[in-house]
Amino acid sequence: MATVDTTPAGPHAPPAPAGILTRPPEQPVPPGARAPHPATTLIGSVQRAMRLLECTAGHEHGAPAKQLARETGLALPTAYHLLRTLVHEGYLRRDKGLFFLGEAAERLSSSGAKQKRRSTVVEALAQWRDSIGVPVYYAQYRDGEIDVVCVSDTPGNPAVVEWADFRETGHAHAIGQCLLSQLGQDARLDHLERYPVQPITPYTVRDRASLLRRMDRMGRMDLVVERQEYALGTVCAAVPITVGSAAATMAISLPTQHSGRLLPAARQLQSEVGRLLGSLAISISI
Repeated sequence: MATVDTTPAGPHAPPAPAGILTRPPEQPVPPGARAPHPATTLIGSVQRAMRLLECTAGHEHGAPAKQLARETGLALPTAYHLLRTLVHEGYLRRDKGLFFLGEAAERLSSSGAKQKRRSTVVEALAQWRDSIGVPVYYAQYRDGEIDVVCVSDTPGNPAVVEWADFRETGHAHAIGQCLLSQLGQDARLDHLERYPVQPITPYTVRDRASLLRRMDRMGRMDLVVERQEYALGTVCAAVPITVGSAAATMAISLPTQHSGRLLPAARQLQSEVGRLLGSLAISISI
């Protein structure tokens, strides 16, 4: 019977027979250390193109290819090739031998700025949600429509379920009433013509004339309170915000069993919004 050599391989082990490939011994990984990952494959041409875009963005009045090549450390032929490609795709434009950011790059920049503004509002809503202990809503009136842009709630303090389209029932909820109260008479009547007043709970305002009389008594920047007009078992309040020509509102909601908290919570929100309105003035236009 043939014997099997069980001698472990090591630095003094005899060489393997000719023609047989052997695998080098694996190095042990020290405790707590991660095994090395395979090298990530990077696409060099993309990296170089991004460097050219970043470099061009730093020259408000444009820069020639030679300068961009020098500042990015690229060979001039490589820079020319990438610059032509970026111009073709709209990320750069060329004018009198100088390169500038193109429309495609500006759209990316605009989108990034919009996301940043939105995150500012989302963070503010989350802060107020936690400090006041209620769901917080942010809405705007734009292009003739009520748009609930952001809602911040928690499982313990859930937002109102949109069981009837918020855009079509603005007469019935605090958000809609607050936005409509900020509009001029013509814009308000136009909205109510497109979305007629109709009761959706026993507490909803019954007709357009009654709603308009209520709004006539309401100051343009008054706190708006609504009790079970949109959803049974829910009370709401909305704080009007106007920056320039934009009509907007921050709002809260509570179950009716906690309706005693509505006005104090709404006034706290109004105070917080007033304190931060300067920093939010640009961000609310999202």
